Amino acid sequence: TARVADELRARSGNDTVGSVVADVADLGAVRTVAAEVLERYDRLDVLVHNAAVLSATRRLAPDGTEQTIACQVVAPFLLTSLLLDRLRASPIARVLTMASGGMYTVPLDVAHLEMGESDYKGAEQYARAKRAQVTLNELWAGRTDANEVVFHALHPGWVDTPGLEEALPKFRRIVGPLLRSPEQGADTLVWLAADDGTPLTTNSRFWLDRRPRPLHKIGRTRRSDTPEERERLWAWCVERAGVDPFGS
Repeated sequence: TARVADELRARSGNDTVGSVVADVADLGAVRTVAAEVLERYDRLDVLVHNAAVLSATRRLAPDGTEQTIACQVVAPFLLTSLLLDRLRASPIARVLTMASGGMYTVPLDVAHLEMGESDYKGAEQYARAKRAQVTLNELWAGRTDANEVVFHALHPGWVDTPGLEEALPKFRRIVGPLLRSPEQGADTLVWLAADDGTPLTTNSRFWLDRRPRPLHKIGRTRRSDTPEERERLWAWCVERAGVDPFGS
């Protein structure tokens, strides 16, 4: 991270580029890095949730939450909550979540969000996390003034990453020639972060290749996406993160 920050300073001529680092599966580390960001920066224009894990074996975060869910659901919820006031105080800020088309395969099921040891499958656990992410993107947007902060989630396409190679080696071998480069996968994310047109005048959408996409492709996932299940997800995140961003 420090090396990338050095490269950005050199290429942009902007000496104010900096970095902060945290293990996002560790909620204590997330709280520490949020405090550091708030201390160092008086405005926050874009918050991108891009950290992810796709593990072939079940692992636990320090608080006992399954690591994939801790990293991609609880930590982003906590970090957004802790930085929300700074985001709202900045001229229309953006919160962007890098999700995945894998979420199309699974329903929203809060009671079974975390897979157990006996039935654990890394790719399915990852898909469950991504389904929760895109739902939370809409829930955040529905609770926040769009004149202050807009929320978008996106699918980068199938990108050749170390996580894909480790967790889905057979899939990677079969579709290898069709996989995108990291630069191609980042295109829509960069557009959502930097363009002052459509990304600021729309809200609560799920994007692929700079185009809004549906949240469901099969009836099973659509039927699971009820107002009651959405509220259960929000309450679950409040309990696990230990923070209620809109509470008294």
